[in-house]
Amino acid sequence: MAEKSTIEWTESTWNPVTGCTKISDGCKNCYAERLALRLKAMGQKNYRNGFALTIQDQALELPLSWKKPQTIFVNSMSDLFHKDITLDYIQKVFDVMAKADWHNFQVLTKRADRLEEINLELKWMPNIWMGVSVENQKVVHRIEDLRETDAHIKFLSIEPLLSNLPNLNLSGIDWVIVGGESGPKARPMKEKWVLDIRDQCEAANVPFFFKQWGGVRKHKTGRLLEGKTWDEMPRLAYV
Repeated sequence: MAEKSTIEWTESTWNPVTGCTKISDGCKNCYAERLALRLKAMGQKNYRNGFALTIQDQALELPLSWKKPQTIFVNSMSDLFHKDITLDYIQKVFDVMAKADWHNFQVLTKRADRLEEINLELKWMPNIWMGVSVENQKVVHRIEDLRETDAHIKFLSIEPLLSNLPNLNLSGIDWVIVGGESGPKARPMKEKWVLDIRDQCEAANVPFFFKQWGGVRKHKTGRLLEGKTWDEMPRLAYV
């Protein structure tokens, strides 16, 4: 359930839960859904339920066995704050992250309302980074929910970027990732949208990470923005 990742802004993935349901425009062409169904067809037992929400208890304590410090993306194949995941299980995931304090954990959700709702029930350690997905103007409100949490590092994943996002309030935000959609039926992303967000980050002194242009063949479009690779990260090393 954990493996080295090809995602540019992390090192490994850890999936104590798999599967999800779609709630906003960014979910339309979900890469995790495509991958889960492929793994099910291959007979991978952890994906026996395809993309239906599945608790993976056997993977819960896996990061404790990883002795080399690394940055770990939590639930790359799900959303930890899905309504059908119990608070008790979410707290167990947070307990493991707290114990494995030699790693940095990156948690990302589209369900910012639930995140804010249970914020005080969670053990926020410095090595737990909390992010929300913001794909268009309809969901900019997720940023405010994130800002209300007690997470030490707060970040935005603006991927897939589906519209211009002017005048973002980046107060209290520690990192911004931007990327275009990739894979079949990928929706286009305009360069001016990306440049505007980069400029907003520079004005607010927020690290900016440009993940990819995306498209059907993302390896051909690459990740250079105005001839430069943008790999800025939050100003926090391993704890």
